[in-house]
Amino acid sequence: MRLALVKALKAQTKQEVPVGAIIIKDGKVVARAHNKRESTQIATAHAELLVIEKACAKLKSWRLEGCVLYVTLEPCAMCTGATILSRVDGIVYGASDPKGGCMGTVMDLTQIKAFNHQPWVISGILKEECGQLLTSFFKNKRKQG
Repeated sequence: MRLALVKALKAQTKQEVPVGAIIIKDGKVVARAHNKRESTQIATAHAELLVIEKACAKLKSWRLEGCVLYVTLEPCAMCTGATILSRVDGIVYGASDPKGGCMGTVMDLTQIKAFNHQPWVISGILKEECGQLLTSFFKNKRKQG
């Protein structure tokens, strides 16, 4: 999670919402990414989607079996769907998202048995650090107007 926080801090320096993500396989980092919606002006440029795309390219497979996604904020519906479709084994996230989290907070898409894959989920890892980074970012944004 600390590596994901490094990516979140990089996003913050670029005026992006500070969310970072990494994918690990066999104890090694396969891919890293951070939010890029502001810089790309692409609605789907969330850290999770970008890191999944990088991992698929590196592993030359759309199936990310044996991989674990670490992300600083609970994934939204779109990103949760991408984790299910990419077949990651599990997701570890830091801060919960009370407005859009779809791994247990607003809803839990990972527990829908009709889907062909249900990744395991661990929440709350370094949640204070992850949450404080987001809180500070948005507080500063509000001050700027």
